[in-house]
Amino acid sequence: MLQKFFYQEKGVFLQSLHPAASMTFIAVLLVQTVIFTHPLYLTGILMVTFLALWAADGLAAWEGYMKAALWMAVLVTAINPLVNHNGNTVLWQGPDLPLFGRPVFTIEAVSYGAAMGVRLLDMVSVFCLFNLIVHPDRFFSLFSAFARRSALAASLATRLFPVMLAAMENIREAQQLRGVDFSKGTLKERAVKNASLFNILLISSLEDSLQVAEAMHARAFGSGSRSRYRRYIFRPRDVLCLAGSIFSLGVSIFSLARGLGSYTYFPELSSFFNNSASLPALAAVLGGLSLPALLSWGCNHCHYLKSKI
Repeated sequence: MLQKFFYQEKGVFLQSLHPAASMTFIAVLLVQTVIFTHPLYLTGILMVTFLALWAADGLAAWEGYMKAALWMAVLVTAINPLVNHNGNTVLWQGPDLPLFGRPVFTIEAVSYGAAMGVRLLDMVSVFCLFNLIVHPDRFFSLFSAFARRSALAASLATRLFPVMLAAMENIREAQQLRGVDFSKGTLKERAVKNASLFNILLISSLEDSLQVAEAMHARAFGSGSRSRYRRYIFRPRDVLCLAGSIFSLGVSIFSLARGLGSYTYFPELSSFFNNSASLPALAAVLGGLSLPALLSWGCNHCHYLKSKI
């Protein structure tokens, strides 16, 4: 059940991108989530990430992430007015409490908490997208040219948890075929049954580590210059997605330099669009980010476009 939260080869467009193009797209999304404070920009980034997750056939996994992230976002929105009393527009003022003083709820504090909740949803969605479209081996292969040992260790560590989950499911199914029912018995009996799973998993993991070591030795790892089993080439789709990400990042820097992507919450809420260039800048930022999802939709519905890129 947990396998849907990790990378699975589905043959979708976003998984076919060059690792540099997909990582640039993810990095730009993450940077924009951090640097922007404007609620419309944060909401737009969430919408673009949703489109990319839809294109990557990852809405089921994203729903699982959101079940935990939404509660955290609501908690951030609720706690911020309790500890942040800044703002001129008072919504409610409570009685004077010993040690705590008089609680004051302002619309500015509530709005700021809501914006930070949306930023949290953005961050979780971006990392969900990363897990679904970037293969760990492809990601670390970008760094293997100058840090091959560290990249190999990081790749093995990243693959450890999903591989162990898959092995645990296989061991559980094998035990159930032999008549072991993990749902019956007292608490102690069920604990003993599940403990046996971990013993088998430990032995299986040790055997797998020996197989990995033997495979590395058979391939003469570390004996000379690194060879490549698979070479990733830049195709037109990679150039287009990379150009869209860089364009969006450039417009973001321009927007921040002109004060278009920032938003003032205290002491009073500022206007959403305090400049005539605010809306075009927002459209340009989101347009560049939407290019991978739009290309994915085009390749799914136009075979000519798919053959060209």
